[in-house]
Amino acid sequence: MSPKVAIHTHGCKLNQADSQVLARQFQQAGFTVVWSAAQADVVVLNSCTVTANSDSKARQYLRRARRNNPNALVVATGCYAQRAKDDLSAMESINLVLDNRDKPTLVSTVATKLNVVADSSVENRPVAVLGRSRAMVKIQEGCDQVCAYCIVPKVRGRERSISPEEIIAEINGRADLGCREAVLTGTQLGTYGFDLPRIDLPELLRRILAETSIDRMRVSSLQAQEITPELLDLWDDPRLCRHFHIPLQSGSDTILRSMCRHYDTAQFAETVKLVRARFADASITTDVIVGFPGEGVREFAESYSFALSMGFSDMHVFPYSIRPGTSAAYLDGQVAVDHKKERTGEMLELAATAVREFRRGALGQTRSVLWEPAAGNDLGGVWSGLTDNYLRVRAQDSRDLGNVITDTRLTGLNENWMTGEAV
Repeated sequence: MSPKVAIHTHGCKLNQADSQVLARQFQQAGFTVVWSAAQADVVVLNSCTVTANSDSKARQYLRRARRNNPNALVVATGCYAQRAKDDLSAMESINLVLDNRDKPTLVSTVATKLNVVADSSVENRPVAVLGRSRAMVKIQEGCDQVCAYCIVPKVRGRERSISPEEIIAEINGRADLGCREAVLTGTQLGTYGFDLPRIDLPELLRRILAETSIDRMRVSSLQAQEITPELLDLWDDPRLCRHFHIPLQSGSDTILRSMCRHYDTAQFAETVKLVRARFADASITTDVIVGFPGEGVREFAESYSFALSMGFSDMHVFPYSIRPGTSAAYLDGQVAVDHKKERTGEMLELAATAVREFRRGALGQTRSVLWEPAAGNDLGGVWSGLTDNYLRVRAQDSRDLGNVITDTRLTGLNENWMTGEAV
């Protein structure tokens, strides 16, 4: 019987892409990938370290994995393992700590530890337990931007692009295995190709559209200063999903300068205006950090007011977290915890309102939905999927809609999703 491995992922879509690659490599090595860590011989946590809360969640998960499965080989990898390898190695609940640089050899290291001989007959088949409908495809890694609050450059390294040939082969391979949507991921997508000859992000997108058969493609994140009319021209192709995640971080120009961001609120607003002028139905989501050093009552009010004026369809709100080794950790004006908590609550209320308003505006529309296989195991079940512009939809349908794209009428609102009728 082949050994079982459970892979748990914290953090960003780049980590999700890495986990999908690990799952496929484990399968090729003769392992069976399972959901439940309690039933696994190997438990892998692909960790995040973007905030102190991320670190805490990682430690909690690793301790719980050991408690629920005392005989498992517990492996910590990812960005927390990169930043604090010694700290994690000291935890009794962990057998192996392998940082981001170790990921290419993680599977072979685990196989050697368990005396597992790779099964060369195992095909490169879809990893159903990690989601067959949507493939996370890494196009680059690393970041040279060095924003004051961010630990990512230290744990992901300098920017480096993956060749377009590798990316296209990966997408075609995943499409052949049944994936209907490719999500292009990375740390800093907009600078893709700076280190390669005659390629940039617009040219990569053109090549993917021309040289792959994938039904839908989503670009996970772009900086405001990287969105140009030339780039937006490509979204005239309906295969490119009209969802733009544009991190704001703060709506105060004073704080943006302290953060070492490469735009101001005027430029950000122009970018949003440019996107909406081209695609009125586009979803524009963002990230906002609350309580960055130096943020007083006035700066928070500016940030709140600006975020409100943008009419985002969703906002990911984070209280600022000191990351050792970043320049912001040494700034004066650290915001008191109670003030940070209060302001975070206010911004989260704004985010909830933004989501409701965007959903309400979509009522009655008919949109393309990719239905997810895991959500409707029984015919007649409730299926869950995402529209092209990133609305979560649920529908009752007697057909097997798993991994199917349908036009869907959006008929109702719920706290966390919309209801719809697949056409």
